[in-house]
Amino acid sequence: MGNCVSMHPSNSNKIKAMPIDSTFNFPSPLPNWPHGGGFATGTIDLGGLITSEVTTFNKVWATYEGGPENKGATFFEPIGLPQGYCILGYYGQPNDRALFGRVVVAKDNGGATPALKKPQDYALVWSSKNVNVKQDNVGYIWAPIPLDGYQATGLVVTTTPEKPALDNVMCVRTDLTSTCEPDEWIWGRSKGAGSDEFNIYESRPVEKGTQASAVSTGTFTAQTGDGTTSKMPVLVCLKNILKNNSSMPNLDQVKTLINSYSPMIYNHPKDIYLPSSVEWFFTNGALLFTKGQESNPTPIDPIGSNLPQGGSNDGLYWLDLPKDKDARERVMKGDITSAYAYFHIKPMLGGTYTDVAIWLFYPFNGGSTAKVGIVNIPLGKIGEHVGDWEHVTLRISNFNGFLRKVFFAQHAKGEWVHASNLEYLDNSNRFVAYASLHGHATYAHPGDVLQGTEFVGIRNDTAKSDKMLDTTKEYKIISADYIGSITEPPWLNYAREWGPTIAYNIDDEIKKASGLLPGVFRKKFIKFTKSLPAELFGEEGPIGPKMKRSWDVDETN
Repeated sequence: MGNCVSMHPSNSNKIKAMPIDSTFNFPSPLPNWPHGGGFATGTIDLGGLITSEVTTFNKVWATYEGGPENKGATFFEPIGLPQGYCILGYYGQPNDRALFGRVVVAKDNGGATPALKKPQDYALVWSSKNVNVKQDNVGYIWAPIPLDGYQATGLVVTTTPEKPALDNVMCVRTDLTSTCEPDEWIWGRSKGAGSDEFNIYESRPVEKGTQASAVSTGTFTAQTGDGTTSKMPVLVCLKNILKNNSSMPNLDQVKTLINSYSPMIYNHPKDIYLPSSVEWFFTNGALLFTKGQESNPTPIDPIGSNLPQGGSNDGLYWLDLPKDKDARERVMKGDITSAYAYFHIKPMLGGTYTDVAIWLFYPFNGGSTAKVGIVNIPLGKIGEHVGDWEHVTLRISNFNGFLRKVFFAQHAKGEWVHASNLEYLDNSNRFVAYASLHGHATYAHPGDVLQGTEFVGIRNDTAKSDKMLDTTKEYKIISADYIGSITEPPWLNYAREWGPTIAYNIDDEIKKASGLLPGVFRKKFIKFTKSLPAELFGEEGPIGPKMKRSWDVDETN
């Protein structure tokens, strides 16, 4: 799984143990992946370059403050490379989680023009020599200076002022690269675009999505304020110029991935609005409405074959609950015993990763509750809507089948959580997810999450209960374009809204809710509500999974 060969600082007895001092390992051994194709073979041919993923490292330099949670960060040299492979850059990680790193290493595939060349020199990007920060030594960060026609993909870290050896890392031929940008914050004393401090970030491709060819290298980049430091050349990512899916998992391998990693999802014990299958929703009275013919809605067949296909969300059609009051109330509550997890399997990061998006359907999204200080305020109809689609996305390395991180969708955005920070089922590599009360946003851990500030926000309460959905038991793979045998259900290509536009006066609802608060609290609450995403108000019915932006591009956090 990877390990760190530590170089202990002389003052280590004064430094508290950090999470990164331990190496993350999955709770259970990984399965033997079914044979076939290029998935989990250890190498991926990008065309011009043969690449592999290294997960073993030697510690070089550490700082013990700054960065996430003010715990510092540690920087590593990749070791244990396969024969003939070269380092493209070093690895860095915040100290607030166990070590679980990866960098791409590469070798030339033997073309006429070398794909890799040594840098011609190094530039010192930054040194901690005159920085007042707890550290195990003085750190020096160097940028390779490439020859014409080549570009650097990563930085080098040392603990001496002497430049690294020219053969320490290699630069990559320009036509085999793609632009990159900062991603998650690794270290710095003051994060933010307005900061003039030196900050270090994970590097990620600018071009992201199912059709994008850019490949993440797992290295890091640095910035001062709004841009890169003047001493550092622009760093790049790699590019898969073959643009194929030869390393994507086949159907048997996908099923093994699902059985190995897919979550148990807990709904809140007080939530009465539970998931169901789409098929149950249709067969229990859901209706298709057509603009101009609202008095004559159409029942929907079990797989949605009579729904309008394709097109755009033009407002001509929408779905709604049954008209009969009793049936309406029953369908609103869903039927968790009928529920399926709907899987979308897609290539990401130039086909070097597989994203497994797991979609759940809820017939109804309940109203929201705000918290102002210590006061809880029910928000009436705000947040209510018919047809609630929620998801989590697993990101899995096609080099080795490791689950690297999981995206938890939360209203209009969400968050990526590294595999080392997930909660796992006992003796299993399957993680746990929590759906929030009424809103069904997903979270990695139980508790009360406040969407807003510490003083005022929307409550997203999560907890374990017996209202759980095992996504390995009842699931359907609804889309995997690169696998020819997967047939998409007709309802997936329904482009319109899964619920009606709800007519109510938002300002009136906010005034009703704020009327329970004293004057100062009331003003802060009303100001806060103006910053909430439109999705949270639930005025319009949501669109289905395939019509959402994340279907073809990367998740938004």
